[in-house]
Order: sequence, then C-alpha cells, then structure tokens
Amino acid sequence: MKKEILAKLPYGKSFLFVDELLHVDENGVTGTYTYLENLPFYEGHFKDRPVTPAVILTETMAQIGLVCLGIYLLKNDTSQNVAIAMTSNAIDFLKPVYPGEQVTVTSEKVYFRFNKLSCKVKMENAAGEMVCKGNISGMLISKENG
Repeated sequence: MKKEILAKLPYGKSFLFVDELLHVDENGVTGTYTYLENLPFYEGHFKDRPVTPAVILTETMAQIGLVCLGIYLLKNDTSQNVAIAMTSNAIDFLKPVYPGEQVTVTSEKVYFRFNKLSCKVKMENAAGEMVCKGNISGMLISKENG
C-alpha cells in the first residue's frame, strides 16, 4: 500500500518532498525526506548559510502528513486521483534544517469528516530533535481520470 500511495501523489519530481513512508494506517502516517544539497531554493535562502525555507518544511509536512494519509483514507474510492487544497496550518518552527539533512514527519489524524482532514504533525531531524510541529488541515477531493 505504501508504494501505491507514493505513486498517487500529485507532485512532479521537482516539488515532491516524500522519499519513503515508514508507517500508515487510518490514524496517521510516518515518512521521511532528505533535503538534497543541490535543491534550487538553497541558492538564495540564504547565500552564505543555506537553510530550508519554512514554507518548504510546511509543504513537506503537508505532503507526508496530510496528502499521503488522505490518499490512504480514500483507498476504497474507485477513482485514481486525489486533489487536495490546504485550508489551514499553524506551525511552530523550533530548529533550522540544513542542506543534506533527513527529516521524519509523523502525523496523527485529528478528524476526517466531510472530506476535510485535520492532522497534528511534527518533524524531527536525524538526531530525533523536534524541528517543527503544529496542525495542518485540508480538503480531499477524489476525482475521476480524464
């Protein structure tokens, strides 16, 4: 099921922030991503000391914690594609993430009703230190191919 979820992610290679899913069930998901040193946003953020932008950290948490879980929750739907729109997020950023670092995102479902999924998410670095945490919600819409 994990590979099927990854195959259904609606992102191209340049905007995919999921390497591996470690665990997924109806209550949550855990996955990893490594920020390669040659990612284009590091050129300007910041010139002398590159740091992963907060918006990219948020996107990584949303892709693993919200979209992957949403695809899993819609697994019995007959359509092949999932459209998702983030409706809200409240994230606390605690530590920087540098080029070359691997992070692990863990998401716990708060609720899933009327196709709105809300999750409590956290991101940890390879040392197990909390990088950021918060809540992310979004609307999941299953759509037919065509």
